[in-house]
Amino acid sequence: MGRKVTLATCSLNQWALDFEGNLTRILKSIEIAKQRGAKYRLGPELEICGYGCADHFYESDTLLHCFQVLKSLMESPLTQDIICDVGMPVMHHNVRYNCRVIFLNKKILLIRPKMLLANYGNNREFRWFSPWSRPRYVEEYFLPRMIQDLTGQTTVPFGDGVLSTKDTCLGSEICAELWNPRSPHVDMGLDGIEIFTNSSASYHELRKADHRVNLIKSATTKSGGIYLFANQKGCDGDRLYYDGCAMIAINGDIVARGAQFSLEDVEVVVTATLDLEDVRSYRGERCHPHMEYEHKPYTRIKTDFSLSDCDDRCLPTHQPVEWIFHTPEEEISLGPACWLWDYLRRSGQAGFLLPLSGGVDSSSTACIVYSMCVQICQAIKDGNSQVLEDVQRVVNDSSYRPEDPRELCGHLFTTCYMASENSSEDTRNRAKDLAAQIGSNHLNINIDMAVKGMLGIFSMVTGKWPQFCANGGSARENLALQNVQARIRMILAYLFAQLCLWAQGKPGGLLVLGSANVDESLTGYFTKYDCSSADINPIGGVSKMDLKCFLQYCVKSFQLTALIGILDAPPTAELEPLTDGKVVQTDEADMGMTYSELSVIGRLRKISKCGPYSMFCKLIHSWKETFSPSQVATKVKHFFRMYSINRHKMTTVTPSYHAENYSPDDNRFDLRPFLYNTQWAWQFRCIDNEVAMME
Repeated sequence: MGRKVTLATCSLNQWALDFEGNLTRILKSIEIAKQRGAKYRLGPELEICGYGCADHFYESDTLLHCFQVLKSLMESPLTQDIICDVGMPVMHHNVRYNCRVIFLNKKILLIRPKMLLANYGNNREFRWFSPWSRPRYVEEYFLPRMIQDLTGQTTVPFGDGVLSTKDTCLGSEICAELWNPRSPHVDMGLDGIEIFTNSSASYHELRKADHRVNLIKSATTKSGGIYLFANQKGCDGDRLYYDGCAMIAINGDIVARGAQFSLEDVEVVVTATLDLEDVRSYRGERCHPHMEYEHKPYTRIKTDFSLSDCDDRCLPTHQPVEWIFHTPEEEISLGPACWLWDYLRRSGQAGFLLPLSGGVDSSSTACIVYSMCVQICQAIKDGNSQVLEDVQRVVNDSSYRPEDPRELCGHLFTTCYMASENSSEDTRNRAKDLAAQIGSNHLNINIDMAVKGMLGIFSMVTGKWPQFCANGGSARENLALQNVQARIRMILAYLFAQLCLWAQGKPGGLLVLGSANVDESLTGYFTKYDCSSADINPIGGVSKMDLKCFLQYCVKSFQLTALIGILDAPPTAELEPLTDGKVVQTDEADMGMTYSELSVIGRLRKISKCGPYSMFCKLIHSWKETFSPSQVATKVKHFFRMYSINRHKMTTVTPSYHAENYSPDDNRFDLRPFLYNTQWAWQFRCIDNEVAMME
């Protein structure tokens, strides 16, 4: 009958500018798709060069190497008799576009440029690309000579066209076009296109996956059709983790889906056989009155190829599947762990080192590393040879095969407790117990000698010896004494990371992990160039409240009972003198607000785009049961003073895993000045006027 089509989409762990590796992974995905009977294969956005090339997109080398890889793909026997849809940048009339290149049997069928660019959050596509601004218009593109010599084509269609096979019609969307209120799939559906494809580089944020799934279900609920979604996965060289979730939907139902988090470099589990008549029947009943299309019809690029076979009566079709979403705690356990593994194996280092203080933040980082080891062991148990090969290379032992996460943690992970005279036995024991349960190499280091040495140099030059407030010193002395402890810990962390393997006669160095959370970054409640200064930070985009929930999850999922005492203890920096051997300094007292309040304020500042006045106007309603207007005003003013005084710290903050949409990351997500007038005179006067009228 020729009405059932088998289609494949995938998630690939591409790496920016790794043309050799990217080519290998693309070919592998095509090979798997063909083995599963697919006649069409969709890959992620900009998969040939990697999405995260950033300003390398400006370089002519990037464009050249993309065409060289495209040529290799078209020459490969693996790409014969299957429509391949790959992503790469293309320059047309001296304008750079983010494109899909669709080819079959050494012939390019269509180059489809992206029309609606992503230019929000972490995305800056307008910096490197221009949108194709001519809907339903196609013109000729002159191919580079190397491609002409291969295909025998001088020009190929370029623009907003669709592909018409002998049995159906396919149209492309690219990533953000799905999220736009003027998504192309609406017009394509009205013009009779039956299969929509979306190649994405969509990154992970906590609690985001359901938005993506709902958009895809909605796209085919409205006017019927088949929707294929491909996505990049893994760390391709920066702060983002692309979280897969490749899927196929038909008429509002998900019928095939891939994993959100995994260590597989190539995942083509998303192959589905679907009946085109189901689309036609759906549209015939529900959409027929609305199918009169008023716009110029799409240019159909005809190809003498079928996605279906004549004799497909016995071919079963895929049925709807239930999508079970990860909890935020599971997302924190899985996403940053996969990101850490990609970073470690691609950096060429031999493991991680973490200053483990026995508090919530550093313990969360330690648990994420342990979760990474759990995933690695499971992947090897499941037969992932690439993961095993990477582990053996990292530990420099070609015969090593990890069986237990604790054992692997001992090979990859070093933790160190850096005690001072202000440290308590409680935190020392908590750090020691957690390290024992996860299996890390644990060191106990005392920094008092180094602190006294630094202060001795200062005293020798100035003739003065600073004191803590508790010992009669000033606030300036108190802060300086806290900072010198914190900064010495950073120096020692890097010293041990570089040399502790050398001291054991082993090759390589360790990556230093940071553990400042998103709320502390927001207020600047950390010492510039202290232990928050590291190579990478897996929790820098996660709130304190979410981290506490994550540790509770780890107690149950990993049986890490040492975390119970850590969760019960009040957060403290332990930088001021103890009283009767007990900690009196607490984070929330130092900050002047709770972590719960900070999460609310952080979301208002970034997500709701609130300045001081509008934030006050919102909080007097949401906090009316707890605080008076004058108390709300005090908290808002205090926050903005802290935030503006300390914003300079964000310019040097450790690169962190992006997980939260109110992150203050200064790199490209949250662009702000770092020298403020910290008086906020006009803004605070507006708040005072409102308080006066209310009270």
